[in-house]
Amino acid sequence: MEWRIIRLTEVSSTNDYAREIAEDVPEGTVVVAKRQTSGRGRKGRNWASPEGGLWMTAILKPRSSPEHVPKLVFIGALAVVDTLARYGIPAEIKWPNDVLVDGRKIAGILSECKLNSFALLGIGLNVNNRVPEELRDSAVSMAELLGGEPEVERVLDALLRSLSYWYSLFKSGRHGEILRSVRTRSAVIGKDVVILEDGEIVIRGRAVGIDDSGALLVDTGESVERVLYGDVSLRFP
Repeated sequence: MEWRIIRLTEVSSTNDYAREIAEDVPEGTVVVAKRQTSGRGRKGRNWASPEGGLWMTAILKPRSSPEHVPKLVFIGALAVVDTLARYGIPAEIKWPNDVLVDGRKIAGILSECKLNSFALLGIGLNVNNRVPEELRDSAVSMAELLGGEPEVERVLDALLRSLSYWYSLFKSGRHGEILRSVRTRSAVIGKDVVILEDGEIVIRGRAVGIDDSGALLVDTGESVERVLYGDVSLRFP
């Protein structure tokens, strides 16, 4: 994949900017901002995006059938895990779109699409940005883990190289390989979890797998439920 990078100092969110230009630019256009004023995660939640982090959106134009498009979030997460590994940081994927290091969030992925037109793959990675004090128990940055500040541009280069690899698998229909990699890097499989919708517990059980559609499988003790959406909360013994 040949990437074309648009660099911005400040933007409301890279996904919003990318959506405005997506139909008029080639696949592989990447919007990168030093800071976002209205960065967001799933369900419109605020995502703190100060200078020092890596805030980006890749514009993709896959010719996949609609049922495979939701799997794009997984290739973003896998690319982040690979990138962190290059820096000696072991990370795992918390289904469906968070990347954790020792249980603390270091990155989030947000995928959005316009069917038969384009897909947006937004990635927010804490690199050198300071994690707010109130989030230090649940979030972490690369700088904190490394004891020094890596160059954001080098992190971006590594991330895009890994994303090229995973997206090539996606485009060639090798979804099984992608899902197998997600399973082996999962932070939730084999763990007790609760599934929340609007803050309410709707499923409680043990995560036992991820099926071929990308759904999380949770054994409640009475049945195995397929979870297509919702927030996963890990309950460690």
